Amino acid sequence: MEMFYYLVFGGLGAVVAALELSKTSKDRTNTSSAFNSFKNNYLLVYSLMMAGDWLQGPYVYYLYRQYGFGKGDIGQLFIAGFGSSMLFGTIVGSLADKQGRKRACVTYCIAYILSCITKHSPQYKILMLGRVLGGIATSLLFSAFESWLVAEHNKRGFEQQWLSITFSKAVFLGNGLVAIVAGLFGNLLVDTLSLGPVAPFDAASCFLAIGMAIILSSWTENYGDPSESKDLLTQFKGAAVAIASDEKIALLGAIQSLFEGSMYTFVFLWTPALSPNEEEIPHGFIFATFMLASMLGSSLASRLMARSSARVESYMQIVFAVSAASLLLPIVSNFLVTPSKVKSRSISLTGCIQLLGFCVFEACVGIFWPSIMKMRSQYIPEESRSTIMNFFRIPLNIFVCIVLYNVDAFPITIMFGMCSIFLFVACFLQRRLMVISDKPKTVDWASSKEKDTEAEPLNI
Repeated sequence: MEMFYYLVFGGLGAVVAALELSKTSKDRTNTSSAFNSFKNNYLLVYSLMMAGDWLQGPYVYYLYRQYGFGKGDIGQLFIAGFGSSMLFGTIVGSLADKQGRKRACVTYCIAYILSCITKHSPQYKILMLGRVLGGIATSLLFSAFESWLVAEHNKRGFEQQWLSITFSKAVFLGNGLVAIVAGLFGNLLVDTLSLGPVAPFDAASCFLAIGMAIILSSWTENYGDPSESKDLLTQFKGAAVAIASDEKIALLGAIQSLFEGSMYTFVFLWTPALSPNEEEIPHGFIFATFMLASMLGSSLASRLMARSSARVESYMQIVFAVSAASLLLPIVSNFLVTPSKVKSRSISLTGCIQLLGFCVFEACVGIFWPSIMKMRSQYIPEESRSTIMNFFRIPLNIFVCIVLYNVDAFPITIMFGMCSIFLFVACFLQRRLMVISDKPKTVDWASSKEKDTEAEPLNI
């Protein structure tokens, strides 16, 4: 394997270790033993769920190529996943609020296990079914678990600030350490043990089954809207009204869609970007390197959120600007160095520059997740949390589907350019969110005074 890969991985590992070991009392928060037990249970389950997801990530594109499908056909399979997430995501989110978040989390495990099983078939229709199931599961992963956590945290009376600890730890472990181990484990299964590209999907099924067993045995049920009389259409309308009537929620949804849309497009593009002439690259090891960079970002986020002087709404502007600049590197490097059309045995200078830029982007992803979770816990109403969170994913999935549908029509540099533009837009929207984030206090004071004035004749 290229020495460059080891140097990048080792350098990132050293920085993460230094950050974690250098934490002071200012970077830590004292919590109760009851909260620690609750937090550790959730982190165990979340880590298992993310292990099931991350084991598949590096090998989805590769598996489809092994089955003989071209980039266009693979793009359609990805579209099926994002399309099903868009079509069914809001429905399953509303069902989670109404029927229970614990049930929704169990449903995620079942749907994703079935999706993994379909990977054994080279038939296009069965793989398409697997993508549909995977899209439904993804909607639940990024809404039901967080909704259950926030509701259960509040129900047990823990301090609101402690949510940030769970969020940052979840990203550090689930989106960092577990993802690194999953990438290396997948590389072991596929390359070292030569079990084939479907082996990681079988391993993912095992982790999902273990996590489901823990959920069934240790989690209690909680709900969003306590009204049993509300049907799905009423829940949709309520969520839509909440988004339309509160600019902060609308801005948060737009920011999330722009960033995640760019992130998921990057997931599809990084493999062909680093192997433009279909060079053999260590997918699992590179993926583990990206996750180590994400781990670095989550470590920085935990420090920032532990200090009251650092506002999430403020520092996220910088994060979006840096992430936009990092995805411009493939364009800049291809402009400065003419891309080779010959298959190379080693990574090129352009590839090195791009890999470093991608690591910076992944570090921004690591900061984004706990930060957006904290903002969602502040701005989204509890009664329709899962529904609203899946509403946010509708424009995200539309954007990704459009990009993937036209994946053969535009060069990769154009795709990265579009992602960079969207991230710059997210930066400006984050600026707007910061400006209006303090306004509710003034508005609430004025409205309450108006109500008091209206009520005065009744008290005479």
